[in-house]
Amino acid sequence: MTSTTAPNYPFPAAGLEEAEEFTRIRREEPVCRVAMPYGGEAWLVTRMADVREALADPRLSRVLQAAPDRPRFFPEPIVEGIGIMDPPEQTRLRRLVAKAFTARRVQEFEPRIQVIVDELLDAIEAKGGPVDLYAEFSWPLPGISICEFMGIPYEDRDRFVPFFDSVVSTTAKTPDEIRQAVMDLHVYFTELIEKRRADPRDDLFTALIRASDEGDRLSEKELIEMSFGLLVAGMETTASQLVNFLYLLFRNPDQLELLRDKPELVPNAIEELLRFVPLLAVDQPAVAREDLTIGGVLIRAGETVVPSMNAANRDPEVFADPQRIDITREHNPHLAFSHGAHHCVGAQLARLEMQAALRSVLARFPGLRQAVPDEELRWKAGVVLRGVEALPVEW
Repeated sequence: MTSTTAPNYPFPAAGLEEAEEFTRIRREEPVCRVAMPYGGEAWLVTRMADVREALADPRLSRVLQAAPDRPRFFPEPIVEGIGIMDPPEQTRLRRLVAKAFTARRVQEFEPRIQVIVDELLDAIEAKGGPVDLYAEFSWPLPGISICEFMGIPYEDRDRFVPFFDSVVSTTAKTPDEIRQAVMDLHVYFTELIEKRRADPRDDLFTALIRASDEGDRLSEKELIEMSFGLLVAGMETTASQLVNFLYLLFRNPDQLELLRDKPELVPNAIEELLRFVPLLAVDQPAVAREDLTIGGVLIRAGETVVPSMNAANRDPEVFADPQRIDITREHNPHLAFSHGAHHCVGAQLARLEMQAALRSVLARFPGLRQAVPDEELRWKAGVVLRGVEALPVEW
């Protein structure tokens, strides 16, 4: 079955629900034409097997997708960086970062994560409820963690946080505001690079600067874009996910009670909540370098493909009862951290932060509950990430 008119994409969806259109498309048109907000039509891919194939296919180029005339979600390209590069250049830069995000180094950082969690919860407990868990806990935890892990001064956040609002914007910021934020961020990192050259330290940022100074392995432009790309990925996504997770647990009291009774299920619960939350409101498109086939559909060279990780994470061919949260789910090959060359290099660090946060907040506040009715919650709008803007809680 093939549509005669391409539906507008992304599909509307309330809260953290999956768009209803995905159910029909996965069943009837797993690879279908959609109309993008800017630049025309693209192929939307929705089944797990096809999405994994598309994410790993080197014939699909993110570099070509960055051209201004391509079907896209934004009025214009916001910023360059490793996320929209292709191998082998993407591989070269990824290897530099991967050396810092080794399993050993991340595990060595785990005790520091717990200290940050405990200090934030101490402050919340001393303040008393109700408190906004996003502002007081979800946001500062990954912010402090990734800054310390990288060697970026968290006290400078007023210099780089305004850029985050722009880089995740679809309609919330104007193109002029986005360009100004990008320029301001370049100024900040240029200043920080010079400071760190004069005062090198044993951290990821200094190591990246050293790689830049030792030759052509890393240009200064790449250094700047990689640095704030890691900051954005390390702060915004984890901050949003933590409050999203608790929001969903409040709405699934059986799962919340099970987690309180069996805290050993926290790692499993994190994976299930990562699967269930459709965090990204838009997906990362790519352009076919040559003719290829996905899910039995011919994609012509030059056409845009949009692999939907959100849709794949609710694929009934892979996940039993996919629209239900089950923290005891054992088979859970979700794509929350992507797949292939662009699999999130900081996934292990994010998992440790989420596990420490969820385990500790439920242990510290066993009576934790939402402090306002649902109709008073504000949802993010005009940005890439889905979720609540604030989550008032009490205990």
